[in-house]
Amino acid sequence: MIIGLTGGIASGKSQVSKLFEEIGIKVVDADIVARQVVEPSQPALSKISQHFGQSILLADGSLNRSKLREIVFAQQHQKEWLNELLHPLIRQEMLRQLEQAKGAYKILVAPLLLENKLNQLVDRVLVVDTPVDIQLSRTMARDAVELHQAQQIVDAQMSRELKLQAADDVIENNSDLTNLKRKVADLHQFYMDIAKSHDS
Repeated sequence: MIIGLTGGIASGKSQVSKLFEEIGIKVVDADIVARQVVEPSQPALSKISQHFGQSILLADGSLNRSKLREIVFAQQHQKEWLNELLHPLIRQEMLRQLEQAKGAYKILVAPLLLENKLNQLVDRVLVVDTPVDIQLSRTMARDAVELHQAQQIVDAQMSRELKLQAADDVIENNSDLTNLKRKVADLHQFYMDIAKSHDS
């Protein structure tokens, strides 16, 4: 059984996925996979450097992310080219890692789970939900940005309402870590029960 874990910026996805990992659940993180597919040993990186030129690489041969980000933010057609190259590779690699993962259930963490239709790959959608004012204050503290920038980031994402409508399960992350641990433990038990009834 695959659980898709998502939530808005600064909602606490990483914290929740870490708590599941501590219980021994295998977590596949789309952001980590996205970095893995452009590592120096990967074919995607040579395609990127052929397309954008050698100046897209750092001295050690790895990808200059901030330079690439500048280019694709400024030029929509370059962004589309990059997405067409990377999205299938990321999807393939996520599926490969999920396939290899052992256990009663596993978790796919993806900030854009719903936007990129990755929810088609999972059995249940778990949304980590946080009130917008908490999201804003956490984003400002974590990314050292002003309120209006934090607001822009939140506004650019799928709304809380739509995410919650798509959710099978919701973790309200609006108090302390002890509380969060208890919620994760309860859900873990719930998922173990479902996984057992799947198998029987």
